[in-house]
Amino acid sequence: MSRPGREDRAVPVTSHERVLAACAFQRPDRIPRYDQFWQYPESWRAELGPEGDLTDVAIWVPNEGTFPTRARTLREENGWLYEIDMWGRTIRRKQNVYFCETLDTPLREGVDIDSVQFDPTTLEDRYLQDLPSGEALDASLIEAKRRYCVFGKTGGPYLRTTYVRGETQFLLDIVQDPMLAKALADKMADHLVGLGLYQLRRWSLYETGIWIFDDMAYNTSPMFSPESFERIFLPAYRRMIAAYKQAGARYVFLHSDGNVWPLLDMLIDAGIDGLNPLERRAGMHPALLRARYPRLILAGGMCNSDTLINGPRAKVEAEARELIDIGRNGGVIIGTHSLSPEVRLEYFAAYDQVCKTYGDFAGRGFRMHSKRAAPWQARRPNRATRGSDD
Repeated sequence: MSRPGREDRAVPVTSHERVLAACAFQRPDRIPRYDQFWQYPESWRAELGPEGDLTDVAIWVPNEGTFPTRARTLREENGWLYEIDMWGRTIRRKQNVYFCETLDTPLREGVDIDSVQFDPTTLEDRYLQDLPSGEALDASLIEAKRRYCVFGKTGGPYLRTTYVRGETQFLLDIVQDPMLAKALADKMADHLVGLGLYQLRRWSLYETGIWIFDDMAYNTSPMFSPESFERIFLPAYRRMIAAYKQAGARYVFLHSDGNVWPLLDMLIDAGIDGLNPLERRAGMHPALLRARYPRLILAGGMCNSDTLINGPRAKVEAEARELIDIGRNGGVIIGTHSLSPEVRLEYFAAYDQVCKTYGDFAGRGFRMHSKRAAPWQARRPNRATRGSDD
């Protein structure tokens, strides 16, 4: 079957082919989608169908922790659950609640960084997706690749270092002791490279690649100056991206919430191929990004903090149509970052309808093949992503 091209009339393809066509700036049969849900109520299922029908992308997540062998429950007390998590942090949280409070971190003030040994990145349990065996994992992976375009994931050197150092302390390190901050970021990058290379091989993701999740910005600016990023984090990013691509990964995406405009020239020069989630409230407007970076793959762009909560319907439809127009000849994976309970069904349904009609480049009347929710979607957030979903 021929692949869709820029000038050819688009033809039906699989999610895998559709996403890769868009990544190659070729016209897909329809706009590819990447949507994920914190929960998927029965009312949504009745209106929209199975959750798995609403995305073309699946991101497989290893257990990234620096110390997964230390993870254990300490005690329950006054409604709180106290734990050592996979990063070696002492945390407390309420039962069945995603967010936690960090009480202590493993890399305290005065620690000899060189003496700290993270758990090996080759531990098979890191990659089993909570499944009972390697055979079960392989079967699940085959099914996932049949239904979706599957990418791998690692964190990035900023956010993951805050897990082992503490956010406040690491931000102070960046300002007061940049040499120490760089050493910490480099050590974390080495750990993440090991995870990325192993999953590329274990899950055979060379044809797609890896997403780096590293939230490092507020709505108005990055968490640190561009000069600090260039000195402390850019070398780590260059090393990570080069390692993934030299191993055979076709694409490397960056996920960072917030306004990362001041860092983008450096990140793209380091080899980033795509950006997600394009938060409009933070000034990451897809049209401006496309004008500045014509070959950057744009993933996301639908506003999940205003438009899909407050509407009105006309604004939802206009936002979706703008993204679809930008991606008519590839280069866009439309999406909403993530969907919290505040998102209203009527506005998501309006967005969904625009994707299925205006986003149908083949002119054949859109209808996805049925996809029931896959295991990694049905249990979000899960143990593998707790404390590291972004």
